[in-house]
Amino acid sequence: MAAQDDKGAFVDNSNKPPVYAISLQPHRNDVFPAPLPSAVPMPPGYVPTQVPVMMPVPQRPPGCPPGLEYLTQIDQLVVNQKVELTEVILGWETNNKYMIKNSVGQQVFYAAEENDCCNRQCCGPLRSFVLHVQDNFGQEVITITRPLRCGSCCCPCCLQELEVQSPPGNPVGYVIQDWHPYLPKFTIQNERKEPVLKIVGPFCSCRCCADVNFEVKSLDETIMVGRITKQWTGFLREAYTDADNFGIEFPMDLDVKMKAVMLGACFLIDFMFFEHNK
Repeated sequence: MAAQDDKGAFVDNSNKPPVYAISLQPHRNDVFPAPLPSAVPMPPGYVPTQVPVMMPVPQRPPGCPPGLEYLTQIDQLVVNQKVELTEVILGWETNNKYMIKNSVGQQVFYAAEENDCCNRQCCGPLRSFVLHVQDNFGQEVITITRPLRCGSCCCPCCLQELEVQSPPGNPVGYVIQDWHPYLPKFTIQNERKEPVLKIVGPFCSCRCCADVNFEVKSLDETIMVGRITKQWTGFLREAYTDADNFGIEFPMDLDVKMKAVMLGACFLIDFMFFEHNK
């Protein structure tokens, strides 16, 4: 194909490969033409591709797992679950997808559930799953695994648990449900399965027009060190979807591995208490 250069001369571009941009999330494997320069007139109805604002990559300190360096500079995460039209219209459960941002709205990670249709439809919120958490370059930095466990407090021998790996294949911590007759309680463990923190939730997780807080406390439950908050998203979204928003607060100087495990605890809480069919 011939095109004019800046001096008006025709240049043959037929042998040159097209310019492509690699999409990150949610279609990081899709290849599509790069956006046209602003000087080129846009056709009617053209909508430019919206690229989320990415958090700048910080320097990785010694001993930090690759990809978790983002967590060294933040004390809050915002987790936004994507609304799936298939679930809204048909009530058909699909794999969950989450956008994870910092407090100023910059994207930090993107998480996607890996599961099969039979497991999603038959087991519902009790289903086992694998969550793949990617950085802004499409590199998987965290893998979160939940086995199939009992959902009743009457069966304390088979309670919920979750494993967090970073990088994938290297466990950095666990979230273990503690038996309690009426309160949701969990223990955050390190890679050696030693207790580090406790999570205590409310007696009732169903609240209208209000946030639901799960407090992260010291092992003796006397000092609150953080919080996982299920945020109220409005009547329509709460009534017709199970797509939820969460806020995670933790100390700035908390070990990045434990911050990653708290992110995993947020996903477990979502599935256990808020992932229900509308």
